[in-house]
Amino acid sequence: EVQLVESGGGLVQPGGSLRLSCAASGFTFSTHWMYWFRQTPGKGLEWISSLSYNGGSEYYEPSVEGRFFVSRDNAKATIYLQMNSLKPNDTAVYYCVRDPRPWVGYPNGKLLTRAFGDWGRGTQVTVSS
Repeated sequence: EVQLVESGGGLVQPGGSLRLSCAASGFTFSTHWMYWFRQTPGKGLEWISSLSYNGGSEYYEPSVEGRFFVSRDNAKATIYLQMNSLKPNDTAVYYCVRDPRPWVGYPNGKLLTRAFGDWGRGTQVTVSS
């Protein structure tokens, strides 16, 4: 059974940083692209980042590019999202997502929906002073 468990969320002041982690199990982590999404009641579901199976290619939604950095440790079956210069409108529940297909993925996940792939339960990030 595929399991994805996010952690690292919390309350942070504007301009601060957080590092999210997502621990994966139940599949061969090193052969799957992974994604980060976020969701808010107002803006809905938003794709944040895509990362290739070996970590060699990474892609970002323009509003986070240069502030957020995705990485993975295949030996630990974990994906990370380093978030810097956080803004109030980064407040959301953040999800990691597994591409169900081995080896291939979507550099731009903008059109993906909750019906795609396998999702963790999410971690809340609140940016507020």
